[in-house]
Amino acid sequence: MSSVFAHIRFWEYNFASPHWLWLLLIIPVLLFFRYQSRKKSLGTHKFSRPVAELKAISFSPIRYVILAIYVLIGLGSAFLIMALALPSLPYSDDNQEEYGEGIDIILSMDISGSMMATDFLPNRLEAAKEVAKEFIDGRKGDRIGLVVYEGEAYTACPTTRNHSYLKTAIDNVEPGYLEPGTAIGTGLGTAVARLRSDSLKSKVIILLTDGESNKGEISPLEAAELAKNKNITVYTIGVGKEGYASMPVNTVFGTIVQNTRVSIDEKVLKQIADATNGAYFRAKDKSSLREIYKEIEKMETTKMVDETIKREPPYKPVSFLSYGLLFLVFGFAIEQFLYKNNA
Repeated sequence: MSSVFAHIRFWEYNFASPHWLWLLLIIPVLLFFRYQSRKKSLGTHKFSRPVAELKAISFSPIRYVILAIYVLIGLGSAFLIMALALPSLPYSDDNQEEYGEGIDIILSMDISGSMMATDFLPNRLEAAKEVAKEFIDGRKGDRIGLVVYEGEAYTACPTTRNHSYLKTAIDNVEPGYLEPGTAIGTGLGTAVARLRSDSLKSKVIILLTDGESNKGEISPLEAAELAKNKNITVYTIGVGKEGYASMPVNTVFGTIVQNTRVSIDEKVLKQIADATNGAYFRAKDKSSLREIYKEIEKMETTKMVDETIKREPPYKPVSFLSYGLLFLVFGFAIEQFLYKNNA
């Protein structure tokens, strides 16, 4: 009950249909005619107590009671009219931005052998997996999927809101099960294909690699054109520090660790991002990779706010209806209690 009567300060309300408020001007006129009509129909007002007794105690309190009756009826009518005007509080907690169904995101992750380089701790791949899972935790309403690639690509997890399942799929990703190489175009093209025609309006691919494209039947720029035609935004991330990095290399004598020059095709990655209205980022350690994902998250959150679903304000006529009915009931009840019908 307290929530119903929480706000009586009607001047703090906005009204969606303010034209109803013109009816407030009629209330004094109607009350005047009601008083005159009541006076004519009843003649002399009769009360429940004897006339001699009423004279003894004076009539002045009765006049105040009659005035109170018409004030109550007037206020009750006014509150009902304001309820018709659809009141809403401008600071209402309910009046929040309402977003759409989220967005579709595909993480397209390079898992080639070079991703085992240790310039990121414990290595590039494990760092990329860890930060990707942190990113997923912040995207509660989004459908997110995972594509992984080396010399070929496959879908490790289709777009889903079951983020626990997706993170398990990320944990299970290991290099060495696909054809060796780095097929950036295939990784991007597979991600584009996973964003089906029934995907949500906003579609995003986050393409992560630490090298140059040297495999695949489709070039990175051809795949970028496919993404552009589907209105997919592609954010590209190059991972690897400047200069050389230690990475395991398979030889006839087994796996050895050697310093290898970090070679990322930043020109192509920038072209992919530019063609799809995305952005290119360079991550030189795990900390910078984490900041890149935070930046992407911020950019996509801003986009969602810009595309907010507009809705009607939360109307709150209940308090006005409650007060209106309460005042009218009290007013008419007191009137019936005091007045007697003429014989």
